[in-house]
Parts: sequence; structure tokens; C-alpha cells
Amino acid sequence: MSIATAITHSAQLTKRSVRGRLRQPAALAPAFIFPLFFAALGSASFNRLAQDPYFSENIASSFLNYAVAGAVVQGVLFGATSAAGDLATDIEQGFFERLLASPISRVSIVLGRLAASMVVGVTQVLVFMSLFVVFGARVKSGPVGVIGLIVSGALLGLAMAGLMAAIAIKSGSPEVVQGSFPLVFVLLFLSSAFFPRHYMTGWYRTVADWNPMSHIVEGMQGFMNHELAVDQFVKAWLIPLAVSIVGIAFALRSLNKRLAAS
Repeated sequence: MSIATAITHSAQLTKRSVRGRLRQPAALAPAFIFPLFFAALGSASFNRLAQDPYFSENIASSFLNYAVAGAVVQGVLFGATSAAGDLATDIEQGFFERLLASPISRVSIVLGRLAASMVVGVTQVLVFMSLFVVFGARVKSGPVGVIGLIVSGALLGLAMAGLMAAIAIKSGSPEVVQGSFPLVFVLLFLSSAFFPRHYMTGWYRTVADWNPMSHIVEGMQGFMNHELAVDQFVKAWLIPLAVSIVGIAFALRSLNKRLAAS
């Protein structure tokens, strides 16, 4: 099967996945509501932290600006888990087997879902940034920062969707996919998504220092500042890209195992 055919099949499955998500607003709503709730809670609780000279000079001009990246990451995690749950539901209900029996590229079955997660991730970035700007946040780095956040959101959506898709294909159970989400959520809370590492102490600071989620979030937060640095793009783009490669490899490996067993 040609590459062009695989791309066409992936595009069609991406459309199906996105439409399926839009038809389930109750499943998609938490990916938007909870991040906004935590951002509002954090801004109300820690807004005075922005008066500290170190925070205003090295981290963000306001805590609302700081909270943008955390909201995007949290929303993408919710969205990727929900998408993987839909994939596991397709397997459980037999639709996945019908896809395998049809003359369709096997790789596109996975890539279609992953591309849909990227579309949702970009949508979340645009929605969150629009709402935050209305309430006073500012992208100090201008259009480059906006593009940086959009690309980062898309790559993070691809990374998390790849990992979750691997779990969905291997288990074929929506319950297993949903059960794995708390582990990812704990990883998010043990990062600098909601509070700067500079003000952490003890074991919490140690975990946050080693947590890759901290570096991804901080790279994204850098796009909200006046000056852009190379390390921000490395953190916000290359780390999610590396995770994406690993996640997609695991997902395709799980798919091959399922094909071999069927």
C-alpha cells in the first residue's frame, strides 16, 4: 500500500475521530473545564507571588501568565486519555476488528487517532490562550510565542496520545486506559505545572527537578515572556517529540502483536 493511500486513510480516520469527540461533549468537557478551574484557583491563591522580584524577572509577569502552560498541559492530558479510551471502546465493541478486516492501511488506524489528538491539542491551546488573554494574560513574545505554544500543544497531544494508544491497543479495555490516567496526573502534580520549582523544597523539589513534565511546562511558559531562548524550544518541542517517537513505536508494536494474535 502506497504512502499516499496511507495518508488518505489516516486523514479519513482523523476526521472520524474528531467528529466522534465533538459528538461527546460530556467526555470532552473535562479537558477544558478542569484546567481552567485549576488555573483560576492557582491565580487566586498565588497571585501575590508575582510581586516577588525573582518571579517577575525570571518566571512570568503575572501568575495568570504562568498558569497558561499548566492549563494547556493538563487539558492535553485529559484529551489524550479520553481519545485513547475511545480507541479501547472501538476494540471492545468490535469496530477495531472491522477496520482490520477492511482494505485499509494498518498504520493509519493508529495515526488517525494520534492526528485527532493533535487537532484537539491545538484547539485547546487556542481556546485557553483566548480566555486567558481576556482575563489579563499577555503573550510577551508576540506571534512567535503563540506559534511556539501551538506547536508545543500539538506535539504534547501526539506524545500522550501515542503512549495512551499503546495501552489501549494492548489492553483493549477503556477501564485500563482510564485507570492509568491517575498515574499521569500525579506526574503532572509533581511538576512545576502549578507552582514554580524555585519556591519548592525537600523531596518535592527533587522530584520536580527530575520530572520531564516540569521541563516541558517551563519551556511552554517561556513562550509567554519577552525574550525567547533556544532551551525553551528544546524543552517545549524536542522533549514531547522524543516522547512521541517512543509512544508511537509502542503503539505500533502493540498493534502488530494484536494482529499476530488475531
